[in-house]
Amino acid sequence: MESKEKRFPQILSLLKKHYPDTRIALHYHNSFQLLVATILSAQCTDEVVNRVTPGLFQKYASPGALGKAQLEEVEALIKSTGFFRNKAKNLVAMSKALTGRFGGEVPKRMEDLITLPGVARKTANVVLGSAFGISEGVVVDTHVKRLAFRLGLTKQSDPIKIERDLMALLPKEEWHAFSIRMIFHGRRICEAKKPKCRICPLADLCPKKGIAAD
Repeated sequence: MESKEKRFPQILSLLKKHYPDTRIALHYHNSFQLLVATILSAQCTDEVVNRVTPGLFQKYASPGALGKAQLEEVEALIKSTGFFRNKAKNLVAMSKALTGRFGGEVPKRMEDLITLPGVARKTANVVLGSAFGISEGVVVDTHVKRLAFRLGLTKQSDPIKIERDLMALLPKEEWHAFSIRMIFHGRRICEAKKPKCRICPLADLCPKKGIAAD
């Protein structure tokens, strides 16, 4: 099979064709809501997060309100998202930090975002790309990590190193949209346990690394 550099333009073109809509599945109305929802989405489906956030945002509509919340009340509202105690702690601390250090506004710089409790590069990339249209990197979640390896786009297992490999292949203006398309493809076709290789539009370009022969 050809090198990843030769295959990649075709992979990118096919992803664009099959996934033209690059809006993320999380529901939000502003950058604060997106930040909260993305923190909640760790080890949780977007569908579950979208069921939880309306009640959470109705009660705590701003960083100021959420920063003053009782942990037990936040835990009760987000319990179904999993790891709810740690997430509640991070949400309250993150909101306090936004209020105290950033005037209640979500910062637009990676170096500021990753100082917030519960926020690492993946979360920061989602917020920057979807809320502000800023491309600072590629979102590497479990889907992107799995697909990048199967497609032979990286040999790495560390998300930071995977991100670097993908950034080297992609034009900067494609960083954010590419990750969203990869996530969609991972959910619909290239599933973790039973990838649908027979109907995959990328099949002829994929070395299927780590996949048992069907």
